[in-house]
Amino acid sequence: MESLLCDEVWLMSPTGDDHMHSNNVINNDVGNSSLFNSIKVECQQAFGILLDKEMSYMPKEGYVKRIKENCFIENARFKAIHWLIKSQRRWNLSFGTVFGAASYLDRFISLNKCQGWRYWMFELLSIACLSVASKFHETSPPQLLKLQMDGIEHLFESTMIQRMELTLLEALGWKLNSTTPYSYVELLQWSINSLKLSVLQDFTSRVNELLLGILLDAKFLEFRPSVIAQSAVNCISEYMSPLIDDSCFNHFTRLIPQDQKDDLSKCQKMMNKQFLIEEFQEFVTCGGYYYGPSSPVTVLTMEQHDLCDFQLHQYCSLFNIPQGDISFISNVNKRKRNKQEDTDV
Repeated sequence: MESLLCDEVWLMSPTGDDHMHSNNVINNDVGNSSLFNSIKVECQQAFGILLDKEMSYMPKEGYVKRIKENCFIENARFKAIHWLIKSQRRWNLSFGTVFGAASYLDRFISLNKCQGWRYWMFELLSIACLSVASKFHETSPPQLLKLQMDGIEHLFESTMIQRMELTLLEALGWKLNSTTPYSYVELLQWSINSLKLSVLQDFTSRVNELLLGILLDAKFLEFRPSVIAQSAVNCISEYMSPLIDDSCFNHFTRLIPQDQKDDLSKCQKMMNKQFLIEEFQEFVTCGGYYYGPSSPVTVLTMEQHDLCDFQLHQYCSLFNIPQGDISFISNVNKRKRNKQEDTDV
């Protein structure tokens, strides 16, 4: 227990409300320019710390290629990320939670061959990732049972999820303070003093929604989080010009390592080509998505359902989980149980 998180650098980033309040105060008090300059310097130092450690929180090398060569993993990952995003909206979780959970998911999958896995195994992993991330980022994380209320085809007992959480933590080396693209956006919005509060809120909201959409597309995982974040910022700033001056972001752009500048250009072009900014408004309002791998599998067939007992035994053997301590309930039984409960009420 002594080594838990001991090698991670903790960055004290301001909360959204504190940031907006401080930004508003600074914008209305010219005499506080020295205070803002001090904050700006601290943000640049924090940016450097994130750059130094971001590689240690990325999936293993070759992960993107492996996903593209395995349609099953690609589809399962897409469905899992989409569920994380829906859950973030349903439970009003912080962006840090959903980006952290996605990071845990990709890192864990990259460390495992996933041979013999089924979709319900990815569901269990997704729940464990979101549960751990919410405990790390939220003051009042949702209960395990409530997390499974929407978009999950199977219902898992708390004991099973908790054992999966432990398996996840051990696989990740208990390193949970992931550096994600959102980590950089938090610093960026804190360091900007030249935008009106309403414009800043609109800008950061659009950047965050763009980054959520990027999470769904595995090919962006080949880029470092700093490159993804800066590319999203550049895309939105171009879209919102002339309301936003590009010079607002120069103090971070020049901190990107020179050897990443080509990737920055490539990533931004991919964003502009793959995603239309206007469509992200529909993504926000409708809670849907418009991009996905071909023919995603979303439900278990009857044959797969009949094999659940065998798969459960296989899963328990894979992660050394005692089968007697867990319960596996299909979504069909889950709906029957919910219907019966409604009738009883």
